[in-house]
Amino acid sequence: MHELGVIFYVVRDVKKVAEENNVKKVSAVTLEIGEVTGIIHDYLIDCWNWARKKEPVTEEAELKIEQIDAVTFCEDCGQEYPTVAHGRTCPHCGSEHTYLRRGNEFLIKEIEVTDG
Repeated sequence: MHELGVIFYVVRDVKKVAEENNVKKVSAVTLEIGEVTGIIHDYLIDCWNWARKKEPVTEEAELKIEQIDAVTFCEDCGQEYPTVAHGRTCPHCGSEHTYLRRGNEFLIKEIEVTDG
């Protein structure tokens, strides 16, 4: 389960940003996660709920997840299409000269803080 390792990095980065900005409590963290990262959202949330309690700054913080849909680009016909539905083969022209344009990202989008 790589979700736990990922969450350790998120907690570390959130703690660092909080320290740099003199923030005592984080109320929520929003992650943008690509559809084809292989990360299971429910596992990630379970890991977050365990790991957040290890640091005072994140102990009450909620984890929010926004999915980035996977989109593939076809070099032969110039069309984009949904990756999960069609894989590497372009549904427009049948070409396999394609590449993932988005959907493999993992980003901390937002850190919300508690007033006071």
